[in-house]
Order: sequence, then structure tokens, then C-alpha cells
Amino acid sequence: MELGLAGRRALVTGAGKGIGRSTVQALHAAGVEVVAVSRTQGDLDSLVRECPGVKPVCVDLGDWEATERALGDVGPVDLLVNNAAVAMLQPFLEVTKEACDTSFDVNLRAVIQVSQIVARGLVARGAPGSIVNVSSQASQRALRNHTVYCASKGAMDMLTKVMALELGPHKIRVNAVNPTVVMTAMGKANWSDPQKSKTMLDRIPLGRFAEVENVVDAILFLLSDRSSMTTGSTLPVDGGYLAT
Repeated sequence: MELGLAGRRALVTGAGKGIGRSTVQALHAAGVEVVAVSRTQGDLDSLVRECPGVKPVCVDLGDWEATERALGDVGPVDLLVNNAAVAMLQPFLEVTKEACDTSFDVNLRAVIQVSQIVARGLVARGAPGSIVNVSSQASQRALRNHTVYCASKGAMDMLTKVMALELGPHKIRVNAVNPTVVMTAMGKANWSDPQKSKTMLDRIPLGRFAEVENVVDAILFLLSDRSSMTTGSTLPVDGGYLAT
């Protein structure tokens, strides 16, 4: 399906690995000019070698001032994918201040900050745009040892709706994708134990975890004009997990 994204300019956070990296690769292949944001310079270096023309920006999005310096003059952006996230897993009774601060700084506050930078530019230009927030099924289902992660992703879902409400009059759409476990390198490592994975797979009607391209396809659809009447949505990419 032709998505008609060629010639646009996109910014992707968490672009060094996993879903973010694959999103950059797919956008680059579709003729999009991409700004790739990661906190790991080595990941950006290899990404630029794979996708010549991608503009790398190395910054820790948990640092508000550094992010403002790095992205304040990023230039016109039409499409934004807020993918950067951290997952610090602790039992509820052992949740630390550090886990709360780091998780909400990256998983929520940075999404607000980067989205403000992009949306202000769109409004100033009078241009339409699309923002996709990469959330999780953990925003809508309680998962053991995921207190802070679930809470931050639940907050992201509601942030998505409020952004859609306020930015809609400016022709800026905002949606979220909510994947199940995704078979990134990290996902494979965390869910390689057959006993652990069976517990989750038994609750997924399709009986499998998501592949990275399943999530990227959903992101590209929501970025494109094919979804021009869709905003404020949280799109499950979960094999039916949230339906059970």
C-alpha cells in the first residue's frame, strides 16, 4: 500500500534500537527525511551508515535542558514518533524514587517536551502533522513488577487523547500504538524462558508475540494520510490480548 510519505520530514526518538530503528529504516526507504534521536552515539553511527541522509541527534531525553538545546532548532518536522522509553521492573513494595523519576522523565515528560517542540513548529507554519506515541498493552492491563512502567504508559495514553483534543483544530493528529511483547533483541532476551512466555502467550488469542514490522506497519499507517480521520486513538498491536 502506497502511504504517500515521500518528501516529508520526520523525527523518531529511541531510534538506536528495536522499534525506533526499524521505523527510521522504513521511513527512509519511503523517501522521508528522518531526524533520528538516541542517547547512544554508536547506534546512531551505524544507523547513518545503513541509511545515508538520516540526521543523527545524540541526547538523553531524560535531561530537559539538554533536549531543548539538541532539538530546539531541529527545523520543520511533519511527522513525530515518540518511541524512546525505559522499563525499570520492580515489585510494588520495592519501587524506588529513582525508578519513578527516570521512568516518568523519559516515558512521559520527554514525550510532552518533544511533542511541544514539533507541534509549535507545525502551528507556526500552519502545516498539518501526525504524531504517534509508542505505548504498550501495559497501559491497560496490570503486569506484575511493572508498577512504574504500567503507570507511565497509562499516563501516555491519556496524554495522547488530550494532545489530540487540543491539537486537532491545528490539523495535527495524535495517536498511540499499544503493542504486546515485541520480538526485538530485548524482547527475545526478556521472554526467552518458555515458562514465562507461555503465561503471556496463553492470553493472546493469536498465540504469538508481535514482530517489529507489525508495530512499524501500524506506526506508518497512523503517520500517513490513510488514517486522516483517526486521532486520539490507542491502537492495539497485541494479537487480541486486550480483548480477553
